[in-house]
Amino acid sequence: MDKVGIHSRKGRETMKRVSEPEPDYEEEVLKRHRNAQAVTVLGEEDASVKLLEDLVFGAEDDLVERLVEDREDGGATLLDDGDSSESDVENEARLKVQTTRTAVWEDEDDDLEEEVDMTHRFRRELTKSDAEAKMSKQKLQQRMKEQFQKAMGGMPSWAETKVKKKKKKKDDSDDDEDGDDLMRKTGNFVGSSDSLPKGIIRMKKCLHANNDRPSEDRLTTVQFHPSAQVVMTAGLDQSISLFQVDGKTNPKIQSIHLEKFPVHKAQFSVDGEQVVATSFRNKLFYIYDMMEGKVIPVHTVRGLSEQRVKEFEVSPDGESLLLTGTSGYLHVLTMKTKEVVKSMKINGNIAGVAFSHDGSKVFTNSEEGEVYIWDMRSSKCLKRFTDDGCVSGTSIAASKNGQYLACGSAAGVVNVYSQEECMRQNNPKPLKAIMNLVTSATSLRFNPTSEILAIASRADDEAARLVHIPSFTVFSNFPMFQRKTIYRAHRLDFSPNSGFFSLANNKGHAPLFRLLHYKDF
Repeated sequence: MDKVGIHSRKGRETMKRVSEPEPDYEEEVLKRHRNAQAVTVLGEEDASVKLLEDLVFGAEDDLVERLVEDREDGGATLLDDGDSSESDVENEARLKVQTTRTAVWEDEDDDLEEEVDMTHRFRRELTKSDAEAKMSKQKLQQRMKEQFQKAMGGMPSWAETKVKKKKKKKDDSDDDEDGDDLMRKTGNFVGSSDSLPKGIIRMKKCLHANNDRPSEDRLTTVQFHPSAQVVMTAGLDQSISLFQVDGKTNPKIQSIHLEKFPVHKAQFSVDGEQVVATSFRNKLFYIYDMMEGKVIPVHTVRGLSEQRVKEFEVSPDGESLLLTGTSGYLHVLTMKTKEVVKSMKINGNIAGVAFSHDGSKVFTNSEEGEVYIWDMRSSKCLKRFTDDGCVSGTSIAASKNGQYLACGSAAGVVNVYSQEECMRQNNPKPLKAIMNLVTSATSLRFNPTSEILAIASRADDEAARLVHIPSFTVFSNFPMFQRKTIYRAHRLDFSPNSGFFSLANNKGHAPLFRLLHYKDF
């Protein structure tokens, strides 16, 4: 048995303390007066902003009702402006004055007024007149921030500061009726207690998730936001786009362009405030801060000697970024400092990586057909075994209930194991070998309830299946149409409560399906 190499690195962080000048109290009074005037302006919303606000966060019950009843209503959404009182508008305006965060450091380069070409097709929508052919980076960031918040109906609840969240929690606890209203707005995230039946899955084909802005090249990423009714797409056209998911029009929220950076993979941070994006041929990667409107390039990572950064996973606790390197290396980066704190190595080349549901373990499979289980705390290899009948591994996925581990192979076979048996036995046998693909199984994804395993191959059209768990039988009505709708799938994802399923395909589209068994988004 080959030995498994384990390496650890620890970086040091240098912090500079900057002495703050004594506050000018007269100036503070003037600032408060100006802020009070600004609040009045903030409170005046046009109907379009209010409409989007209700669509995004204020009308979940209506959305759920429409989805459950499966109504084919093609009419426009109407908004009654007569129900809002003056006090409601004032309260909403106050909430928009957000607690600001102080920067840890200041970069002198930020002061440079570098001009950005606004005639680019991805930036034209951010201009207010033809005169804005050029714009400073700071102004562009502010414009992106304003556009995102306007589309989201103000600052989304998942991006509020801790101070505001604490105040809201206190206010809610004072009034049970307000708490009930909050539950009505956010919906019941527990989902149906009835188990998903096998055989035929009740589903509805919706408008493409990115119908409002299809990609001009192959899509490489589709992912639902962890806490909002939003989906992200990214691809070879060097763009990342966000869309509101309503199942009918799926309006675009925002698109950003990354110059000379075809996106290989993009993924939300756990808190949903940032997007991490990697490309194909270099070690540069980007972090898109949605709330600040900033696109931050990460050129170098302390302790990382890889020539390129391509595959990665964000840990369930949001603290770490797991980068897949060459020659079997796995590198653990801290999300906060972006430096390597430890590395692990397998024999051979890594095919896929997956975290356990609690983030305590990491599962990897190799192109040579072996599976490794790592302890994240100690960086030790807990188990190593050969994937049954596998010659070349291609992908891996772990269920969120901690029960199942799926391993894909170049032959198209997907072996599903019991995680418990994998830890207990030296040569575990799969619970089921799923043989419904005839080309390489390149994408695997369990739904949040661990009742569905989505499998796909990017090597052939319509090579995607939904597998019922725990019967391990394929739903016979997916793909659901005789004509091509999926094409070649490159990524798969389910919404947080399994209400929607989407794929990223080679045509630049993200086909969207409503899974009717699940009542919530």
